[in-house]
Amino acid sequence: MLNVFTLANGRLFQEEIESLEDLARFTPVWVDMEAPTPEERRWVRQHFGLSIPEDAMDEDIEESARFFQEDNGELHVRSDFLIADDADPRAVRVAFILNEHNDALKSRGVLFSIHDEDVPVFRLLRLRARRMPGLIEDAKDVLLSLFDTDAEYCADTVEDIYDDLEKVSRQVLAGDVTDHKASEVLAAIARHEDMSGRIRRNMMDTRRAVSFMIRTRLLSAAQHEDARQILRDLDSLDSHTAFMFEKINFLLDATIGFININQNKIIKIFSVAAVSLLPPTLVASSYGMNFEHMPELQWELGYPMAIGMMVLAAVIPMLYFRKRGWLR
Repeated sequence: MLNVFTLANGRLFQEEIESLEDLARFTPVWVDMEAPTPEERRWVRQHFGLSIPEDAMDEDIEESARFFQEDNGELHVRSDFLIADDADPRAVRVAFILNEHNDALKSRGVLFSIHDEDVPVFRLLRLRARRMPGLIEDAKDVLLSLFDTDAEYCADTVEDIYDDLEKVSRQVLAGDVTDHKASEVLAAIARHEDMSGRIRRNMMDTRRAVSFMIRTRLLSAAQHEDARQILRDLDSLDSHTAFMFEKINFLLDATIGFININQNKIIKIFSVAAVSLLPPTLVASSYGMNFEHMPELQWELGYPMAIGMMVLAAVIPMLYFRKRGWLR
């Protein structure tokens, strides 16, 4: 899919592109390629003179492979954007190409983005740029606004996690944590811990990308201040995510503690039952000995007496244990 965006009256507008001729009719500020077809790549290469590297979305993590500037003036930035999907949370690699120096190419002043699937941050920026005139003035504003929106998206996700953890906290602190409830709580904690880790990794990646933008010296004074504000927002999110990890660890320890208490209760019951059966076993063992002269063997009431003694030997310890509260 090829999405072309132009600026009109300070607002960002999306244009319909179905052919190379349609592409030539517009002067875009942003060209977004979502899983582009070979034909769409050819249109971009033919009209803008832009060659999209085949490894544009490779999973390289070295900074030299993710943030660099070509000899022809093209700026290349590869950054990850979070998709906070409950069923399948993941990060989507996006490759950005920006030419701010080479006047010989039609790509000058146009931001190109290439990614394999739709990114929520991109949708949020498009909606915001249509409603807020003056938000976008050039291609660099588009790139900085994407990073800024990504930081806000992470902040919203952190708030959602905190709200969910509050519900989990009420379940745990209620005290009546059964094994079934504990398994649900542990599953929720695991999901939130995984999401918090993804958020922190995404913020680290965004911080690296924005820092690279600052080092390129391409930003105006206002854009430089915007970039610094993005970094400050990311720093504030770091403290929030650190708090989230502390809360997750507390809830994890509390839940495991309740599981241990439940297990101890079961073990205590088995232990009490085993101890209460020792006296009846002693009585049965005594009358099971193979001595020739045992008076009770010839007694008509010997068997009922032995059974009664075993019952009493079991009941008396159980009553004692119950009085001491060991059966609760």
